[in-house]
Amino acid sequence: MSARDGAGARRWAAAAIAVGLVCTLSGCVVPAGEPPSDVVTSFAPPPPGNASTVPANAPVPAEVTMCPATPLPSPLPEPGMMPPNTTMAKIAQRGRLIVGVDIGANLLSFRDPLTGTIDGFDVAVARQIAAAIFGDSSRIQFQILSSADRLTALQQGSVDVVVKTMSATCERAKQVSFSATYFLAQQRILTPRSAPVASVGELSGRRVCEVRGTTSVDRVRRAVPSAQVIEVDSWADCLVMLQQGMADATSTDDAILAGLATQDPNLTITGPDLGQDPYAVGVARQNVDLVRFVNAVIFRMTQDGTWMRLYNQWFGSTLGPVWSPPATTWSGG
Repeated sequence: MSARDGAGARRWAAAAIAVGLVCTLSGCVVPAGEPPSDVVTSFAPPPPGNASTVPANAPVPAEVTMCPATPLPSPLPEPGMMPPNTTMAKIAQRGRLIVGVDIGANLLSFRDPLTGTIDGFDVAVARQIAAAIFGDSSRIQFQILSSADRLTALQQGSVDVVVKTMSATCERAKQVSFSATYFLAQQRILTPRSAPVASVGELSGRRVCEVRGTTSVDRVRRAVPSAQVIEVDSWADCLVMLQQGMADATSTDDAILAGLATQDPNLTITGPDLGQDPYAVGVARQNVDLVRFVNAVIFRMTQDGTWMRLYNQWFGSTLGPVWSPPATTWSGG
């Protein structure tokens, strides 16, 4: 097995283990079987009929930290035909979807230096939501948020959705609602190649750059209390600190670290998996209809091959292949 195939198999195995843990709690049915030896990089075609229809035994996501589970998707209406008196109808009447994003997370959401446009995997997910409402993926107003501002922006109604590497944690679910998982990340460590970190324990006494308001900073503090954590506003700040020798390492989700590593060949991703983070779209708690709508969009993406195409476009060459998109657990309500 090649190194890339091995990485894909490890990601699949981690997801499978977590699925088993969740199903122990929820009593769901987990598809049996092993990933193919060559790690499939395409996804099965959608079933006949409405792609947003959820099968009765829909699988659950790897590592569910979502409390409660996300509600079932609603049937997707035709673009431009949003049901009256819904959050989607209000967005359609406004003429644009307001999305909270980052512009400092290369590969996920960043400003292309050549075109000036905001692009990346997270942005592509947001464009899928806009396309489902308007039939036009460009009908978006981006609002740049720091990680610490994501919850407040949703609670105050300054954005419709947040698509910004936002992990669906139980604590956050007390304040906002979450969609289905659209990406499953694994926290690892980024260090200079000249001074790699082989284990979490080696962060002891080291200067570790972290972004305030993230699950990553909490996880590092719990795992290595003796680490010298330096909190900043963005992962781009951590990149600069590593390059200038002001920090010895940074630790966060592999998807974010991959974006940093592609900007500097002198950096390398090392260390074991410190934990998994299921990214979900954040929505204000009162807008349950929008959560169901977004869930239908995400479910369709996983069924028609869109999710796999986007993963391969943005992460296939850096994180290696994956067996399938992240699965989802539904509350049924």
